[in-house]
Amino acid sequence: MLDAATLFEKAKTSKRHLRLLNFGLARMIPFNKPHGFKIIELSDWSVTVKIPYKKVNFNHIKGIHACALATASEYSTGLVLLNRLNPKKYRIIMQKMEMHYHYQAKKDTHVIFEITEDWLNEQVLSPLKDQESVIINCEVRSYDTDQNHLTTGNIFWHIKSWDKVRTK
Repeated sequence: MLDAATLFEKAKTSKRHLRLLNFGLARMIPFNKPHGFKIIELSDWSVTVKIPYKKVNFNHIKGIHACALATASEYSTGLVLLNRLNPKKYRIIMQKMEMHYHYQAKKDTHVIFEITEDWLNEQVLSPLKDQESVIINCEVRSYDTDQNHLTTGNIFWHIKSWDKVRTK
């Protein structure tokens, strides 16, 4: 059985392993399963997640529901962070989210999040050398199949080294 890190790595270059990753994530995160979110592109520094235009994702006017767009935004940023930061070393918890809706989603939607190595070093790794924890803002965007800009999300993550975590 493949561990998550190996599966992530293989999914970057193999359609078969990408299908396995999507299958596994749908079962590991049961809340997301009914939405049918699919990772369609995965690299070291980015992800594209598809939200299908289907009934379970509709709002009352047959557009993709605001909550589905927000959930996929959280999902995509979390995937990239988990791909770049060792989850055995860092605790990653969403602190808050802000969503800005620009255009009604009436088609399949792609949620895109990407970072750079410099961004990760400046926003996370360097500050954690001097601070117990950091809160980072991950800006994520979504587009429909006609390239209409649907949303801009600001997903704030609280990141802390596990050796700094205090529990009762």
